[in-house]
Amino acid sequence: MKKLSKLVDWNNRSLQVKLMAGFVLTLLFLLSVNTVMIVNINTMVNQLEQIYVSNLNLDGLLGALGDVQATMTEYLDTKSSDSLNKYYRADQNFRNYLDVLNKDAVSDPMLLAEKNIYNLSLNYLSVVEDTINAKRGRDVEQYSMYYEKATDRENDVETFIYSLNNARFRSNNDDYRVLLTSLKYLEFVNIGVLVITGIFNILLMSALIGNITRPLRDLSGAAREVSEGNFDVVVEPTGSHDEIGILSGTFAQMLESIRLYVERLRESLQKENAMKENELLMETRMKDAQLKLLQAQINPHFLFNTLNAGAQLAMMEGADKTVVFIDNMASFFRYNIRKLEEDTTIGEELSLVDNYIYILNVRFSGEIHYHKDIDESLESVRVPSMILQPIVENAVNYGIRDLEGEKIIEVTCTSVGDHLELSVWDNGRGMSRERIEEVLNGDYVSDRNSSGGSGIGLGNVMGRLELYFGETGLLDIHSEGEGTGTEVVVTIPQPEKDGEE
Repeated sequence: MKKLSKLVDWNNRSLQVKLMAGFVLTLLFLLSVNTVMIVNINTMVNQLEQIYVSNLNLDGLLGALGDVQATMTEYLDTKSSDSLNKYYRADQNFRNYLDVLNKDAVSDPMLLAEKNIYNLSLNYLSVVEDTINAKRGRDVEQYSMYYEKATDRENDVETFIYSLNNARFRSNNDDYRVLLTSLKYLEFVNIGVLVITGIFNILLMSALIGNITRPLRDLSGAAREVSEGNFDVVVEPTGSHDEIGILSGTFAQMLESIRLYVERLRESLQKENAMKENELLMETRMKDAQLKLLQAQINPHFLFNTLNAGAQLAMMEGADKTVVFIDNMASFFRYNIRKLEEDTTIGEELSLVDNYIYILNVRFSGEIHYHKDIDESLESVRVPSMILQPIVENAVNYGIRDLEGEKIIEVTCTSVGDHLELSVWDNGRGMSRERIEEVLNGDYVSDRNSSGGSGIGLGNVMGRLELYFGETGLLDIHSEGEGTGTEVVVTIPQPEKDGEE
């Protein structure tokens, strides 16, 4: 996955970034090769220098030995403090050279020779010191004897140093030849690496340039075919999202748009011919629809006129209750016919419920006890029409109609946070959890025929709520089971009052 993501990121880079990346990669590779070559050459040069360091140290030791002998002799001749100070400086310098020598017992002959030189040199320095002390004590016989002894020790040390220096020179000469051969071999290796690096860089840049020019060649060939009238040419995707990939994709989209336009034009011509053939049939159907619409308008007007006539007749006879009943009936049906395809307010929905409960109580001799708890400031909130009365109708038909004893329906409207809640509660038969799930999922089909109902079920109410507010789950049912009553809650999100946009 990581390799794939890196490849996708590379394909998304621009041409400038790709070219710069190729140049930087080549430059880094060359720098790396040169760095390795320089390190190897410096390593061999350091080894060549180390070959002669031991000889230089032995030469310095030999010179320091001569300085000690010379300053001792000068002091014996002059006995001056200046010559004594020179002796001390020469002694310290000689000891510094001695500290570099091997002091341990080893099997290497050269290191063993260094140990012998070291021990002889310490003995020589001890004799020289005795000579100086005898001279300072003016003991002529003693310092003469010590001087001769120191001279003999100096000759012995000098002989050993010469011998070791010659042996080391011969050994270092062999090492020098080996290193010189290795240096020449490294030179050939470095030339070969440079040649391979040059070939690799040529291949890398060729691949990079080919990756840029190949899609351009394909695109120019496709453009040539399109210019000749072939719109079915296929432009292969480059797989990258750089400038060339975007150009190829745009060209492919343009071709697809042209092909779709030609196809739509062909289909449009076919449809135009079909429309001409069906024009007479369409006109016939339109006339039939207009006739049915006129019939649908006549029947409600006839119903309202009949109810108004009945109300006037009852008024003339002094039947006030009948007048109120007929007015409620007329208002109820008029609302149903006019408002079903419109939105309305919570106040108008509550008025419709009032009319509906009044009509039911006339039919059932006032058995239904109806209570409202409404926040009057919310009555102007707009909602889909016919959402409250169908819920009350269901509560009557399926909850309290066959209930023995007091039948109660309560309607409340409250503000909860950023939404409103419309609640219809009844003290009827209640519902099981399974039945509630069936109703909310639209799987329940009623087996009760309620005469005189609106014909609008809870599924219709839920559907219109979702369409109106663009949200789901705006209707919920609560019940603790059989005989515990039922509450249907409608959630109104983000309420807006009349006059607000």
